[in-house]
Amino acid sequence: MEAILNPWPWYVSGPLLAGILATMLYLGKTFGFSSNFRTICAMGGAGKFSSFFDYDWKQDSWNLLFLVGTVIGALIASQFLMNDHSVILNPNTEAALKSFGLLGNADSYVPGLLFDSENIFKPKILAVLIGGGILIGFGTRYAGGCTSGHAISGLSNLQWPSLIAVIGFFIGGLVMTHFLMPMIF
Repeated sequence: MEAILNPWPWYVSGPLLAGILATMLYLGKTFGFSSNFRTICAMGGAGKFSSFFDYDWKQDSWNLLFLVGTVIGALIASQFLMNDHSVILNPNTEAALKSFGLLGNADSYVPGLLFDSENIFKPKILAVLIGGGILIGFGTRYAGGCTSGHAISGLSNLQWPSLIAVIGFFIGGLVMTHFLMPMIF
């Protein structure tokens, strides 16, 4: 049973991901989650209010299965495939997270300061979560896709805009980590 709980080695997961991307390329599809938002909004009738959502959403309905499968896979992994090992962080990362108050439980990937039930509705935390969500939504739309779409699908298709977007994602992450997060927390 322990072997199942270990992460898959790169030589198994890498070719599987490459096979999925090759299949999607062959079928003329692209990989990414942000397009699901457009599909869901179009299904709900948002095309009446914005031309961006006024399209035949049924052509992208396959991507909703991908979204549902990801949620189900995460549920299965979290309920049945988790091991008892603590999250191992670099000591410098651990010290930085502790200085922000974001590292309380080393057994969790989710910081309790942000997501515990007694903290999530505090005005500052709620503002950070809602503001971050709005910025991510805007950035995803402005960049023409999300990190997974650009970094996995776009780069594997050698798309120049995806390279620019991925560089921007990394720069944004570094700025957030080293400059903005210390000011917020």
